[in-house]
Amino acid sequence: MGALDGRVAVITGAGRGIGRQHALLFAAEGAKVVVNDLGGAGDGSGSDAGPAQQVVDEITGAGGEAVANTDNVASWDGAAALIAQAVDAFGRLDVLINNAGILRDAFIGSMSEENWDAVIAVHLKGHFATLRHATDHWKTRSKAGEEVKGAVINTASASGTYFPNAGQANYGAAKAAIAALTLVASQELGRYGVRANAIAPAARTRLTEDVPMIGDMMKAPEDPEALDAFDPKHVSPLVAFLATADCPVTGKLFAVQGGSISDCVNWQIGETFTTESDWTIDSVAEQLSGAPVA
Repeated sequence: MGALDGRVAVITGAGRGIGRQHALLFAAEGAKVVVNDLGGAGDGSGSDAGPAQQVVDEITGAGGEAVANTDNVASWDGAAALIAQAVDAFGRLDVLINNAGILRDAFIGSMSEENWDAVIAVHLKGHFATLRHATDHWKTRSKAGEEVKGAVINTASASGTYFPNAGQANYGAAKAAIAALTLVASQELGRYGVRANAIAPAARTRLTEDVPMIGDMMKAPEDPEALDAFDPKHVSPLVAFLATADCPVTGKLFAVQGGSISDCVNWQIGETFTTESDWTIDSVAEQLSGAPVA
């Protein structure tokens, strides 16, 4: 028996990279998988049904159960259709893994409105739209008296959380918001029997290959016997654990890479500055910088 026997999972962006590894591992562990991938380029342009279908063929060829989906998760109706397909194909939904994403990097001074909107749409709206429609499904089942053991695993990033990256204002902002969305979802969805967690993976994918410095850092080691810390396969076991029916973890963000999993702590109150009278510009400056405004 696999750790995910009988679980029904929707995995977005599952035609390549990290999402593909999730889909293959989930199927190997007994899950029924809806493999979602628009099949676009790294910047979100175009579409191709091939990547999603290829992963489905790999899964079914190995004796697993999977169906392909090419809906655009940045579309409200596309996200609804994706969740509906899981229910139509397999009777219900247990796990939602939001992984789909694109990159359109630029410094703030040269970022276009189109490139800002496109990245926010795929990442942040794409996470919320699927989550919203999945929540409808779980809420209905819970109110009908069914015990729901749902799981949401969102995909944040070091960029926007613990390691902001210049040139990724759109991507970093979306990923920071996804981390916050996950914490809110954890608080709201527990009443329906659903847990929500997020990962911040570091792995070699087609999106990271062309990122300055990051692509070089993530290259595979020359020694074939050495641990390839940035192989995307290292990310999926954590996601699979978080998706198991009886996993107790919720409201967490984990950084994951190679042989390392780290619990990321959200914003906390640090040093506090106080006054016993009204604040002035000089008193604020003195407290925060040690000297009044000149």
